Amino acid sequence: MPRRRTVILAADPAGIAAAAGLLRDGHLVAFPTDTLYALGALATDARAVAAVFRAKGRGEANALPVLLADAADLPRVARDVPPAARRLAARFWPGELTIIVPARADLPPLLHGHSGTIATRVPAHEAARALIRAAGGPLTGTSANRSGAAPARTPAEVLAQLGGRIHAVLDGLAPGGTPSTVVDATATPPRVLRLGAVSADALRAALDGDVAV
Repeated sequence: MPRRRTVILAADPAGIAAAAGLLRDGHLVAFPTDTLYALGALATDARAVAAVFRAKGRGEANALPVLLADAADLPRVARDVPPAARRLAARFWPGELTIIVPARADLPPLLHGHSGTIATRVPAHEAARALIRAAGGPLTGTSANRSGAAPARTPAEVLAQLGGRIHAVLDGLAPGGTPSTVVDATATPPRVLRLGAVSADALRAALDGDVAV
């Protein structure tokens, strides 16, 4: 893909506004989240979503998760919101829980791998949420690294892998740690696909025990 100069933007109001402008124009911006750096594109922009796959060298059969600014934004990507998803979002967002919901029909099919479902999360990282709000829509939340390589936690690590492939990196530090727990709220009962930062006991408490672990 064409090489370009990747800039580092400060995680202050001016830098976040500049990064959001790039995202609205269809460009890619890496930004810190609760654990790792994410590679962001507007999730509703089919061309930008395709650019994420090219930048990462990622196979198109692999769906991309999306990050929201607030739990109230879930209907922007979900065709409908199962009651279990509402309860989980109310209890654990912002935070380290990824909830799979039915995808809206107007989302780019490449985003969810033509699966009809979408993985969603509201990060607890304030700069990430500020960027999502400023961009005006949900962002892709896949890790900001080349496919198969080590995830990045700093701007320097992002640049080592994606420099010249993306437009900007929002300055900061992603602290690392345990990845999010993933729950498929489209299943009955909701099914845990990956245990992570949110424990099975916490999920059972939130759903009155009605969860498959």
